[in-house]
Order: sequence, then structure tokens, then C-alpha cells
Amino acid sequence: MIPRYSRPEMTAIWTPEARYAIWFEIEAHATEKLAELGVVPQSAADALWAWWATRPAIDVAAIDAIEAVTKHDVIAFLTWVAEQVGDEARFMHQGMTSSDVLDTTLAVQLARAADLLLADLDRLLEVIERRAREHKLTPTIGRSHGIHAEPVTFGLKLAQAYAEFDRCKTRLIAARADIATCAISGAVGTFANVDPRVEEHVAAALGLAVEPVSTQVIPRDRHAMFFATLGVIAGSIERVATEVRHLQRTEVLEAEEYFSPGQKGSSAMPHKRNPVLTENLTGLARMVRGYVTPALENVALWHERDISHSSVERYIGPDATITLDFALARLTGVIDKLLVYPERMQKNLDRMGGLVHSQRVLLALTQAGVSREDAYRLVQRNAMRVWESDGALSLQELLKADGEVTAALSPAEIDDKFDLGYHLKHVDTIFARVFGAA
Repeated sequence: MIPRYSRPEMTAIWTPEARYAIWFEIEAHATEKLAELGVVPQSAADALWAWWATRPAIDVAAIDAIEAVTKHDVIAFLTWVAEQVGDEARFMHQGMTSSDVLDTTLAVQLARAADLLLADLDRLLEVIERRAREHKLTPTIGRSHGIHAEPVTFGLKLAQAYAEFDRCKTRLIAARADIATCAISGAVGTFANVDPRVEEHVAAALGLAVEPVSTQVIPRDRHAMFFATLGVIAGSIERVATEVRHLQRTEVLEAEEYFSPGQKGSSAMPHKRNPVLTENLTGLARMVRGYVTPALENVALWHERDISHSSVERYIGPDATITLDFALARLTGVIDKLLVYPERMQKNLDRMGGLVHSQRVLLALTQAGVSREDAYRLVQRNAMRVWESDGALSLQELLKADGEVTAALSPAEIDDKFDLGYHLKHVDTIFARVFGAA
């Protein structure tokens, strides 16, 4: 994580202070339940919570200094807390292992991060829907393989993005539920030295589910799915960013990123207005997807646990969530202020001499009794003349001058096949599917 691509609320989840606060809550809630079960004195739990009620500053430097000697982060933390609380702190961590604290903490952090990402998605969806409705009937050319295909609307392009990010939201909700599990089960997951009711108590206190069966750690398939979901969201961000980048190309220029007063596009060329935000989003998406493979490789730990996953998660936990949070917010801003040029869209629609209507003519010829092979040949030979003229010729007029075509279709029937509205007649139906009935 670098500050340039981070936002404060998400970053705050991953600070040492935030992590140690969760560690303390886990230890204190566990001690609280152990006291209720008669395993440790009630005074131990009371002492922990009494100290915490004073809102103590967590001395990260002091904990780091202890860890420099112990070479163990959880022991360093417990030692520091004992120095603050006193003798009663000796009852902390009864029957627990370090991973009980570390894994449960990571679950809390990822669940909180998911909540922020879900809020990001909600804001993005709101903006996409508003712009989609604004351009619901703004005609533009649809492209396949980068080549003009048939008419669509710019609103439909945005509706596609809305549906995709709505699916992302559904997946993230499921991934959040899957990752939000607590394990307080001891050294190999057997609860040999800690009652399962302690786990249930800590889980309830932290808003987590209990891990049904753990080893020393929570199974990493949960984490793999979580980060894979973030990777898919990043892919969806890049898809929209790539669309904007293509539409902003000088020879297309159907839409472009907002260019603010005083903004400069190039140190050498004063005329430049580059799609820098969506290019940046493309790079950020690559980074988020890059964290998916290490998460997948963490699944295959040795036996009841090894520590190979730990260094990976110290990187990817904060980096993936902070980067994706920033990217979602940036994309929301891009869509919100996106400059859309309907006149240029219409100009591009018209520039290839009506080729976008070729399929309608093909179908009309087959319905008039011409074989599909002959119909395709007739339309294509005229379409290629238009193509080779770079749109200077008109497909509509060439077809009306082609005796083989007019033997099957009258000039009026040919003209009818060049109606733009025909291609847009089901826009309302599609919008109702995506956004619900108006």
C-alpha cells in the first residue's frame, strides 16, 4: 500500500493500533467467558476491561521493542498488556494459540473491509444508474472486435456495467459471510485446553460465525475465495475503464474523462487530454488481480498448519482491500463526471454509409424467399463497396440500384430496413430487467 492510492477509512482498518485493539478484544472476551466457566477468576476479566475502559494508547513502539527480543508478535503484545494491567493479565490466552488471535483478527479486518467495499459498490451503482437513465436512448454504435456492428445506446452500455457490478456486490456479500469466521480452538483445533463455548462467545462478541472445524488455523479456501472475489471486481473495473479509454480516442471521442480547469495532459504537448484516470484504474486492477494467485497458493498448508501463508496475508490483506477501495471510488468519480458526446456518437453511427443495418436486409431477403447464401452474397457485395469507399457510398442506395436485390425487395421495403429505432425497440425491456420496473 502507498498513500497515493489509499483512503483513510480503509487504511485505518490495517494500522497496528487497529490490529492490536482487535487482539485485545479477542483476549478479553475469551477471558470473560473463561471466568464465567470458572476456569479463571472473574477479577482477571474485570481487570482487563477496567484497563481498556481508560482508553489507553497502544504503544506500538514498545510492543515492537519486545518483539525484537521475543521474535514473536503475539507474545510481545501479551507481555506489553501484562505490563499495563498487572498480575491478573497472566490469565489471558488460557488454552489458546497465536493463530486463534491472528486468524480471528484477520477475519474481523476482512469483514470490515468488505463492508466498506460494499458501500463503495452501492455508491458506484447509484451513479451508474443515474447516468444510464440519462442516456437510456442516446444512440451509439455497438462494436464487436473493435469494428462497427449494430446500434446500441450509451445507456445500455452503462446498464451492462450496472448489472456486472450488481453481480460483484452479490459475490462480495457471499465472500464476506464466508470469511467472517472465528477460531478459538487451540493448537490443532481440538479444543483440548479451551472450551468450545469460549469460541462461541468471542464469535458472537465480534459479529463472526464459529469455524465449524479448524486446524491450528482457519482453512484458507475461505481467504482464497475472498481475494478471488476482489480480483473479479477489479476485472469489472478494468472493463469499464477500458471502454472509456477506447471511447476517448481522438478518432472516436464519444465520451471522455472530465478535464478540470488547470489540468495538464502532457509536459511536452499542451493540447493533450489523456484518459489518465481510467489508465490508472487499469493498472490498479492489475495489482488487485495479482494478489489472487498468492491467496490461492495459501490453501495448501502443511498438515494442521505451517506459516507460509502469514507473510502473504500481511501483504495482500491491506494492499488488495485498500487498492480496490481507492479504485472503486475513482471509477465512481469518472462515471459521475464523464463527458458524453451524443452528436459524435451519431456522427460515428452514420460514417459507414448504413452498414450497421446489413443484417436487417439479409433477414428481409431470406423472408422474401431468397436463400440465405444468396442473400448474404447480395448484401455483402454491396457492403464491401461501401466499406472500401470508407463510407462515402450508401448501402441503402446501392441496394436499391442492385437488380437482384430489388427483384425480392421494393425500394420502400429497403428503406424500411434502415430505421435506427428498430434496433432500440427493446431498450425499455432491458432496463426493466436491470433496474426493475419504473
